[in-house]
Amino acid sequence: MIALPTANHDGEPQALCILHLEDSLADHRLALLTLRRAGLVFTMHHADSLEGFAALMATIPAVDVILADYQLPGFTAMDAWQWLQQQAQQPPFILLSGAIGETAAVDAIRLGVADYVLKDDMARLPHVMQRACEVHESRRLREQAVQELAASQKRLAELTEHLQSSIEQERAAISREIHDDIGGALTAIRFDLAWIGRHSSQDGVREHAQAATSMLQHAIGASQRIMMNLRPPILDQGLVAAVQWLAEDFERRTNVPVRMLASAPSIVLSDAVQLVAYRTAQEALTNISKYAAPTQVRIDLSDSEGMLTLEVSDNGKGFNPQTLEKPKAFGLRGLQERAKMVDGWLDISSRPGQGTSLILSVPLALPIPPAQETSKDDPCGTV
Repeated sequence: MIALPTANHDGEPQALCILHLEDSLADHRLALLTLRRAGLVFTMHHADSLEGFAALMATIPAVDVILADYQLPGFTAMDAWQWLQQQAQQPPFILLSGAIGETAAVDAIRLGVADYVLKDDMARLPHVMQRACEVHESRRLREQAVQELAASQKRLAELTEHLQSSIEQERAAISREIHDDIGGALTAIRFDLAWIGRHSSQDGVREHAQAATSMLQHAIGASQRIMMNLRPPILDQGLVAAVQWLAEDFERRTNVPVRMLASAPSIVLSDAVQLVAYRTAQEALTNISKYAAPTQVRIDLSDSEGMLTLEVSDNGKGFNPQTLEKPKAFGLRGLQERAKMVDGWLDISSRPGQGTSLILSVPLALPIPPAQETSKDDPCGTV
């Protein structure tokens, strides 16, 4: 018995459902007999017209395989096959004919027909059916796996977007708390220490007050740096100003000159795009300070031709692009996911000893032109 594509709950093979499109009753019975002799468990439905074929396909719940004579009265098997391509149910389609030439058979297979068997070689039919069913099942499982993978990737992307959004909201909340609570308390303590230093007559107390003020100033500076890293208030002034602040801060910390060019003093963007671009520039400069050891950095920011483009490049050590495929390359991979959140993409190019270039590209929505006012006396709308 040949292998079947399905089985029941007891593990026994289920009957294969076959639809035979054949105008010769004798040939239909010969195919029936051949399959029975092969030990195949099956049910076979017979149609001799295109209308009957379509009616059976509409009423039978699940057809496992279709056998079709090539030349039938008024139509060919390819007409039935073309009709089948428009249907949701598309089982393997095998030509079983004595009137088809090898060229026509090969052309049919190129179009998607599973296989063909000559009626003079009917003994091959069980084997051809088994192979066609196996290929069809393998293809179905592969398509199912692809769909499941796509669905999983979509869910993962949605989860990533949710996590990134939650992280940014939490960062903004922590930044506000540091500013409102900790920052306010530290400032009040500084005033109290200054008062103690001014009104104390003991040198030791004044010295301790000055030392405490110095440490307090360090704590205030640290809290300000933390706030800037979490969610810099300068973002409220726009992306150009925020990236300019990042460049100046990088230059101050590393003594590496940064040249920044922007297409305009300010660029109007949505909050989501602005934040993605800022985090991209921030991560790029962080990586440069850690690994690149450059002597110069360049930042280009442009919103021309309906596209926001941010490029951060350096002339440092560079790296092998294959390192981006490492499992723990989370930083740049996180930037790529951020770019996808705003329908953008990230391009990274680098070679050892020749620096690195990171480019963020985000399509921008075109501005809607203002509606032209229409004069009551001018129905054409000219003013």
